Amino acid sequence: MQESHLHSKKSHKTRIVTNVLTAALKLWLKTQVSQVSQLEVEIKASDRQLLSGCIPWVSVFASHAVYRGLHLTQIQLVAENIRINIGSVLKGQPLRLLETVPVVGELIQSQEDLNASVSSTLLSTGLYEVMVELFPEHQFKSKSITWKKIDLEQSKATLFAILADEGEPTHLDISMSPQLISTQELLLSSIQVKSDIGALLEPSHKELSFNLGSDVDIQELTLIPGKLICRGRINVNP
Repeated sequence: MQESHLHSKKSHKTRIVTNVLTAALKLWLKTQVSQVSQLEVEIKASDRQLLSGCIPWVSVFASHAVYRGLHLTQIQLVAENIRINIGSVLKGQPLRLLETVPVVGELIQSQEDLNASVSSTLLSTGLYEVMVELFPEHQFKSKSITWKKIDLEQSKATLFAILADEGEPTHLDISMSPQLISTQELLLSSIQVKSDIGALLEPSHKELSFNLGSDVDIQELTLIPGKLICRGRINVNP
């Protein structure tokens, strides 16, 4: 009877620590985004692991989150062996990562949410770099390009933009087929640029490759009508 009481007390203590950590992790995740519709966090750990500041397994699901201007339709993440400042968390202080955490996950981006992101610094900067690589002879300024929308088709994306210059604004339609060369390198092929003054770049005339950096390990990048799906790993740094 006494043993059962001790086990129940121990389990209750574990639930308290787990609940505190889950709430702290949710709060920390919410500080990383400016908006989120649904956020679910699941932690699997023993009390000894939690009290030592190690979370061996965490699953995070979020929908309609906004991260630095990027509208993310749905994201499912799993991380293992997370080291945190447990002593501070149990005192009510904010959660903080002590080490880089490799996170495996899946991102689903609808065309609607992608278009809501075109004005974000992250996406517009990336698109501007594509323009500079496509037309190195032009002296583009990032503010002279207004990105209007992106259409997602089967294995193909079409970007619509307006280029403001000294004369009349030029309307551009830029189509391309993105694919992975490796887990850290993206290839844009079958690039075609059309404008209201005629074609600027013929189909398959040029290919561009971009290194995505050592903090990512992308396993899949799929475009289907109205949707983008990405699966892989990314490092979350403290």
